[in-house]
Amino acid sequence: MTYRTLKLALMTTLMMGAPIGMAAEPLDKAELDTLRAALNVGGVEITSAQMSEMPGVVEVQLKAGPLVYSTLKGDFFIVGDLYSVGPTGYVNLAEQRRDRERAETLAKVDRDDMIIFSPEGETRGYIYAFTDVSCYYCQKLHLEVPELNKNGIEVRYLAYPRAGVDSVPGKQLVSAWCADNPEDTLTKLKSKQSVPESECEGNPVAAQYQLGQEMGVNGTPAIITETGQLIPGYRPAGELIAILGLNSESGQ
Repeated sequence: MTYRTLKLALMTTLMMGAPIGMAAEPLDKAELDTLRAALNVGGVEITSAQMSEMPGVVEVQLKAGPLVYSTLKGDFFIVGDLYSVGPTGYVNLAEQRRDRERAETLAKVDRDDMIIFSPEGETRGYIYAFTDVSCYYCQKLHLEVPELNKNGIEVRYLAYPRAGVDSVPGKQLVSAWCADNPEDTLTKLKSKQSVPESECEGNPVAAQYQLGQEMGVNGTPAIITETGQLIPGYRPAGELIAILGLNSESGQ
């Protein structure tokens, strides 16, 4: 049996083995207790569970683990993304859920904890970017910031030292976040200029590094749009402007 056939067979089993539910319909206490008892193998914990868009299939978020799709009884589950099929094509419902969660999480990050490059005029949109000063493509993306700002796009940087908080780049990020002028210091570091080393109590570098890992960041730059869409890697300004649904004011 091929992998694709196996997945189809499992999904058929899920649909036949459970009653029809509505998307985002919460489970009652008895259903949730049954599901937890079944899936709590080896210390696995459920953080949330609700009916998915697929009839009879429960969307289950595991603590420190993936999103899975399960029967109500918890006797079968599938790890992977759930897609809907419509007249315009396939829609990744699981990724849409992750987008919402990323947007909600980043909206709670204090602006004072980010290094922000804002447009001089009207702000038409914004992006978040997990960054590392030693990353070539982070340096390349930073060169696009003036063009993004010119087009009304605010760039909100969060720290993500790929080699760890205690690495040299990690300490450089701390120096940028603790500097009197964080924007200028970050720009100098990305231009491979030397800056005075500094450290301040309560700096957010370690917390942002952990946040990035929790959000699925595994490299830099990791760009996240205001809708929560995760864009791994470098993108030129023109492409980012188009992704945000804006018209370039420079005609590029």
